[in-house]
Amino acid sequence: MFFKRSVKVEKHKIIMTGGGSAGHVTPNLALVPKLKTLGYEIQYIGTEAGIERKIIEGENIKYYPISSGKLRRYFDMKNFTDPLKVIKGIFQAKKIMKIVKPDIVFSKGGFVSVPVVLAAYFSKIPVIAHECDITPGLANKLAAPYCTKVCVTFPEALNEIKNGKGVVTGNPIRKELFKGSKLKGKEICGFKNEKPILLVIGGSLGSKVINEAIRTKLEKLLLQYNIIHICGKDNLDKLLQKKNGYAQFEYVKDELPHLLACADLVVSRAGANVIFELLALRKPNLLIPLSASVSRGDQILNARSFEKSGYSMVIQDEELSPEYLEMKINELYRDSSQYVKKMKSNSTENSIDLIVDLIEKYRKR
Repeated sequence: MFFKRSVKVEKHKIIMTGGGSAGHVTPNLALVPKLKTLGYEIQYIGTEAGIERKIIEGENIKYYPISSGKLRRYFDMKNFTDPLKVIKGIFQAKKIMKIVKPDIVFSKGGFVSVPVVLAAYFSKIPVIAHECDITPGLANKLAAPYCTKVCVTFPEALNEIKNGKGVVTGNPIRKELFKGSKLKGKEICGFKNEKPILLVIGGSLGSKVINEAIRTKLEKLLLQYNIIHICGKDNLDKLLQKKNGYAQFEYVKDELPHLLACADLVVSRAGANVIFELLALRKPNLLIPLSASVSRGDQILNARSFEKSGYSMVIQDEELSPEYLEMKINELYRDSSQYVKKMKSNSTENSIDLIVDLIEKYRKR
């Protein structure tokens, strides 16, 4: 008589972190399915009330909130008190490390990641970080010396990562984005005709200037396009709720793959996550990067890189007007095939596999 020998699957533990915006969370989620197939138990550290908590808990991933102060490049009285919150967060994160005993930490940046990376370093736990922009954010700049490796999206970013820690991996794209249905997207929006579909995305928090420009020219744009408008929290216009050919949403999650599938062209901010998703999906796009007056200018650099490669048309925030936006949207639609052709020539590696390979290589044995 022969008995089957049971094979025990080795379980690895990983703590993921990142927060402050959806852009610091979605790349983490892109890695989750692959990590689960490799037997990883995934847990997350974020802020008490940040957007990341709702997103992560919605994925049934164990979530630990910690204290974290905002990191600012400008003068603010809170700059004197927030370091105390960061210190408190380090002790909280270190306590979580002691309980969970992770084999590795993966950090996507955002101010909450700093105490987590420091706690992992002090606990002798390897850290893989990811920076999606050409120039690292302040959180990743502070955390990089304590990381084992730092994954970057743009080759230009390697110049910013010291001691040979930088690795070009590209940006991880969620697999579900490739599974959208054009028909389902049109059903969600209630579009009945065959007009081309314009998708407008202002980032997870929305963009007041983009929202206003689109709505100012709405009547004229609707003569040619159906419009999907992801306008951000508390930015819905109740007077336009039943407008034929216009579908507005504060935020979308499960519907996003279908809305992207049915979109013929996209107007968007130039955060690295969204622009690489548009590139992967071959969507002709008009980028309006966040102004350097209200940001560190990372979106301007992202947009400039994509414009130079022929993947995107770009309008600077300062030159945005309803009339100019309408003109550039029509120009984009007219030349859309040229942008698709350029995007198809892009040969990006499988970012998810590259990043997970690094996690496998450097985790504690």
